[in-house]
Order: sequence, then structure tokens, then C-alpha cells
Amino acid sequence: MNIKEIAQKALEISQTGQLPNGKDFSSQQTFAKINSKLFTPDALQKILQNCQQDQSNKTACQIEVWACSTQQAAFNLTSQGRDVALLNFASAKNAGGGFLGGAKAQEEDLCRASGLYECQLMCPVYYQANRANSSLIYTDHMIYSPKVPFFRLDDWLDDVFLASVITAPAPNMGAYLAKHKHGQVDVERAFVKRAELLLALLKSLGYRTLVLGAWGCGVFKNNPVFVASVFADLLNQPYFKTAFDEVIFAIYDKSQSQTTLNAFKNTFGK
Repeated sequence: MNIKEIAQKALEISQTGQLPNGKDFSSQQTFAKINSKLFTPDALQKILQNCQQDQSNKTACQIEVWACSTQQAAFNLTSQGRDVALLNFASAKNAGGGFLGGAKAQEEDLCRASGLYECQLMCPVYYQANRANSSLIYTDHMIYSPKVPFFRLDDWLDDVFLASVITAPAPNMGAYLAKHKHGQVDVERAFVKRAELLLALLKSLGYRTLVLGAWGCGVFKNNPVFVASVFADLLNQPYFKTAFDEVIFAIYDKSQSQTTLNAFKNTFGK
């Protein structure tokens, strides 16, 4: 199967709730869909304010960098009994990005591997808000999809595994700078704010095991050293330092130089 055929098959599997081997997971897919929820920027700001007041004395989280895809990291963690939440490096304007058209990026990979696309369609306001916003920084809207069924890694799985997903767009550094030559500071400020809102949301939802990564470091051209440093700084803040048990940065970097992977390894010393 080529990549477009895999996408069509993934869509069929999501819509029917049946794996290629005939196993039914329709109830799990329905749960993820009907419980997908949009969080507005105002709602997220209130969550952050509450989060900043909650500073526990638990043990600081363990941070690791893994050289693998987001879905592979989630599979490994759920296999160990973890309740995982992962970040989808999302398109701001199109559900699933370009996965049905054969595009290759992290969001498209997730949608070819899971029922995420059907969940995103439940929250059209996320896409409407970003389309109405002319700034390439995009908005702070986020979609939370709980316990999304995943049914593919390198091939179709015999059973699903479940991982919750936050759909959120990184600011588009490359496109913004093409229009605003001196706009790097604006994009970086927006990135820090959005990353902080993301972590606040994950903390408020009670997840202790996260899969993050090189958010916006592909076609959006955010610097991986900057992105890694933002997360390192935020995860060291007193209101986040003990909020999670483990944070995995899954970095799928097949380049010869491995610039992105090394940026995260150097930042976190892993």
C-alpha cells in the first residue's frame, strides 16, 4: 500500500471501528470522539492561573529523549501500563493536516495510525478560529481527545492501544518571518506562552506521563534548540516541576546530521 492508500484504510478503520483482523473497537472510537473537547485561549489562561497556584512537593519528573516516532513512544509506554497523553504537532487550519493527500509529517503519521482525525472533526471551532486569524502565529485553541485508539505502527496492529491527544499548532516561524523580517521575537513569545498553556492543560487533566517532541521544528521552521530550551525552562518551573512523573521527548529525526535529535539530547542531557 502507498501512503495515500494507508490513509484511506486508516479512515475506513476509524469510521467502522474494525481492525483489518476483524476485531471491533467501535465503542472506544466513539468514546474518544464524543468526549473530544475544545479549549479556548480564555479557558486555557484560567487553567494556567489555577495551575500556577498549585505547587506540590512531589518528586521532580523524569525527562528522557527517545529517538522514535510519537506513536511508537506512546505504544512503549502504554505497554508498561502508563496512561499517556501526547502532543499532536497540528495544522492550524486543516483537520489531519494533509494526511489524506499523502503528506508526511508528525500529525499525518498520527492520523494514519489512529482514530484521531475523526475526533478532530468534532471540534470545528478550532479550525474556524485559526482560519479567521490572519496571523501565521495562529491561536492558542487546543483540542483534547481522550483515549484515542491507535491501530498502526509499522503495520496494522492486532489490537488497539489508547493514548490521549492534545491537538495544538506551533507558531509558523518560517512563514511569519517571510512576511515580518524582524518578527522572530513575536513568534518566540507566542511559542513560550502556548507551550505553557499546553503543560497547564495537561496538568489540569491529571496526566502524569507525557509524550512531547520537536513541536514546530519541521515545515514551521522553529529552531529545535529554542524549542528544547523552552520546554526545559517550563518543566523546571515550580508549578510544573513535580506535576508529571515522566516526560518523553520523542524525536523522529532521520537526517544524517540529526540536528533536531541532538538539540534535545544536549538540552536534557539524555
